[in-house]
Amino acid sequence: MAEYKDPENTILIELEHGQVVIELMPDIAPEHCARMKELARAGQYDGVVFHRVIDGFMAQTGDVQFGNQNKDFELRRAGTGGSDLPNVKAEFSGIPHDRGTIGAARSQDPNSANSQFFINFSDNHFLNRQYTVYGRVISGMEHVDKITRGEPAPYPDAMISVKVAADVA
Repeated sequence: MAEYKDPENTILIELEHGQVVIELMPDIAPEHCARMKELARAGQYDGVVFHRVIDGFMAQTGDVQFGNQNKDFELRRAGTGGSDLPNVKAEFSGIPHDRGTIGAARSQDPNSANSQFFINFSDNHFLNRQYTVYGRVISGMEHVDKITRGEPAPYPDAMISVKVAADVA
């Protein structure tokens, strides 16, 4: 097993092209980090597609309701759902939306984040203090860069598995 600074707050996402390692920021956004770990541990992110991928901007995924290609998949509705858990309140901070950071996707209501998140392809500082940043890619960004573009892509890439590093032997 690889060594991680904080395995309890490290997320491992298996993509078609390889593994992406995300370091969560529980000191910055504890509720968002707890939600991601809860859904990962429940296996709810496994098989969920990247439903909105905009070149030079970001790759969005995490719709566990309509975006799971293995269960009740509806590509045209992917991106409109969430988990059956309550929404998470905004945890805005001064952490910038730099390339590789993880942001909480939400509706117009700042307190509507649930299960969806996005990975920034570029520095997207216009999002600063408007969307919660709660992690960053520490390895595997080259795999994120290979995710199929589209809103949605006709054949979207999916997260094969999402695990908390502390749970992987």
